[in-house]
Amino acid sequence: MANPQPPTVCILGLGQMGLVCASMLCAPDAGPRERPLVTMWGHNPDEAGALAQTRRSPRLDGFRLPDEVRVCLTDQDALDGAAVIVSAIPVQFTREAWSRLRRHAPRGAGVVSVAKGVENDTLLRPTQIVADVLRDDPDARPRQFGVLSGPTIAAELARGLPATMIAASDDPAFADRIQQLFSTSYLRVYTNPDLLGVELAGATKNVIAIAAGVLDGLQAGYNAKSALLARGLAEISRLGGAMGASAETFFGIAGVGDLATSCFSPEGRNRSCGEALGKGETLDSYLRRSPYVVEGVATTKSVVDLARKYRVEMPITEAVHAVLFGGVDPIQAIGRLMSRELKQERVG
Repeated sequence: MANPQPPTVCILGLGQMGLVCASMLCAPDAGPRERPLVTMWGHNPDEAGALAQTRRSPRLDGFRLPDEVRVCLTDQDALDGAAVIVSAIPVQFTREAWSRLRRHAPRGAGVVSVAKGVENDTLLRPTQIVADVLRDDPDARPRQFGVLSGPTIAAELARGLPATMIAASDDPAFADRIQQLFSTSYLRVYTNPDLLGVELAGATKNVIAIAAGVLDGLQAGYNAKSALLARGLAEISRLGGAMGASAETFFGIAGVGDLATSCFSPEGRNRSCGEALGKGETLDSYLRRSPYVVEGVATTKSVVDLARKYRVEMPITEAVHAVLFGGVDPIQAIGRLMSRELKQERVG
């Protein structure tokens, strides 16, 4: 009897996370599991064509795309026969991309998001955006949705440095499948049933990371940054609890683990943006020169709206919003935080 065809995994997005996901799926030291066929899609055909030819990307220095990954130049070719679709598209562009691709997405394909943010206006998380666009026939078998998240700087994953991630889904079997697909000798993947909490933690930590960068730009010191991390964790876990997420999620890998990496890593996009603001650069100037999408900027608007909707006090998030969009000087914003009413510590 012929061996069955390995499953096809399609990665949407040619950014850093899309590239390292392709590398992880093709890792030769991934244990006994069968490696899938991997395809990649990007909205820019010129970028896709260059990646297909050179196997290199200016988005990730020193990275080489495995030879077995097929970079597709048409929407249909990329998604044809896909059993799992990895959505590595920045959150504010997810709806547009999936609206274009929806007719090519196989009905039975599960969706895994690796994006971290909350859509403006709708306040939907990445998996909710995709579900909203697809809106499968209610008589058909429900589509499986999951998320892969955690403290993962893409450049470190590209070098095979040890890391951990969380595979979360409301469907335990799909969480297990994500875990098996992405586990390698350098990446340990845990499962978690709290899809809401894992997605929300990944989005909100970006806002706190901008604040951490502001402190770096102001040379406020590690005492201030560690306090920010602790109080930032308290407020994002409060929001999670109000929305129905598990408190444990925010004190695990996808919560405090990801938050710490984002606040302290010099390679973090959101922290770097905040640092530039702390040094006096304007937001518009920084975003114009940055080669990357800084997810936390747009997400700050959404998190402020969520906090108001669920009546959760989030002073650090409000301060970041004031700096980004209200013209408030970073030093003034810190002064406001430090002069708030004295009270007992409360976590969660």
